[in-house]
Amino acid sequence: MASTPLINARYGYLLRMGNRGEGSQGLLGSSPSCSSSSSSPNSDQRQGLSFSSGTNSTWTHQGLRAQAMSTTTHGKATSCQGTWNTKNEPDHLLVLVHGILASPSDWTYFEAELKRRLGRNFLIYASSSNTFTKTFAGIDGAGKRLADEVIQVVQKTEGLKRISFLAHSLGGLFARYAISVLYSPNTLNDSQSGDPENFTIENSQTTSSSRGGMIAGLEPINFITLATPHLGVRGRKQLPFLFGVPFLEKLAAPIAPIFVGRTGKQLFLTDDKSNKPPLLLRMSCDCEDGKFLSALGSFTCRIVYANVSYDHMVGWRTSSIRRETELFKPPRRSLDGYKHVVDVDYCPPVPSDNPHFPPQAAKAKEAAQKAPSTENTVEYREIMEEEMIRGLQQLGWKKVDISFHSAFWPFFAHNNIHVKNEWLHNAGAGVVAHVADSLRQQESSSILTANL
Repeated sequence: MASTPLINARYGYLLRMGNRGEGSQGLLGSSPSCSSSSSSPNSDQRQGLSFSSGTNSTWTHQGLRAQAMSTTTHGKATSCQGTWNTKNEPDHLLVLVHGILASPSDWTYFEAELKRRLGRNFLIYASSSNTFTKTFAGIDGAGKRLADEVIQVVQKTEGLKRISFLAHSLGGLFARYAISVLYSPNTLNDSQSGDPENFTIENSQTTSSSRGGMIAGLEPINFITLATPHLGVRGRKQLPFLFGVPFLEKLAAPIAPIFVGRTGKQLFLTDDKSNKPPLLLRMSCDCEDGKFLSALGSFTCRIVYANVSYDHMVGWRTSSIRRETELFKPPRRSLDGYKHVVDVDYCPPVPSDNPHFPPQAAKAKEAAQKAPSTENTVEYREIMEEEMIRGLQQLGWKKVDISFHSAFWPFFAHNNIHVKNEWLHNAGAGVVAHVADSLRQQESSSILTANL
């Protein structure tokens, strides 16, 4: 079993970045710090809100957390054979998670660049547990498979101390689910679980502000997503290839499950019964299904990379976790050294009420499921989007905006952002460089702080 001590260090290292709109000022853009979780004057109070659903689900994967630290299993860690135990071997596991209908080969260029730029401290592992049509079986199922795969890698690798995730598109949602399975809270902050008779959201500010906890028995450092639909794909221009046409967007929700199975329902927020919150809303908080927000909050740094335009799969709003009123006209000039990276914005935690699923949301969901129309679809999307944002904004995020408007093939933006193919999508090389430098800078900060 891997030796996985937790480094109980607090991260006060400030990344010196420029302000939005100042172009090349700073190495990676504007960000006073990556290491923040939510805080508020009342963060020491334990509160809770209940979704009015009356449902009762059981979290059955608690054992995976203990498994990562106490047992050895023989699983299919396809890219990680044998055991590393020499002094010069890596101690930071970086898990790469691909998107829908994809495979580990999508990371070929990205992985090679990361190895070249990051050095020996990182063990870079491209996940293979959710290839191709397995991505259709649901975000929760894929997340559990990914968690099991990560556990196997940790068990076969000695000397690991830290862990980070880098995910593209739908893979970002898989990773968000997986870390909730792998999350082990600090014993000082481990508190009673939610009422099993109700869907209860614990006070996210309390659980995340302490910055305690481990992921698969390792210290969580970076959680990075590239063009991930964090708010789902329901609503205006969230699925850009529909061109924002209301009629097409209305038809997409009932048709999606035919092509992409259970995952489609979850992305359009119509999964489960009408009186039960959709999975993506549950994933924006701590609840009996998992401590989703606490798991995210345990990472030192959370970064979302988002295409501002030309992405035919994932809209700017959902990939950058913004309200429509928060979108701005992006700069057209790239940051120096990072072509097509046009803006970096650090968004500190925003104390807010925990997300909930009120009766009007259940009514709107039922209408969206049974008799979708432009009117009730918009109503349901607006309610859910606001609640998901309120949950996720309780954590600090660095938001990096990408614009391929000057690229030779701008309409390949969704694949350019992670250079799926080195020849077709090489416009994203600047994004890859920015991600690598972000990882390297945070690694330096982590090591420096741990040695203080």
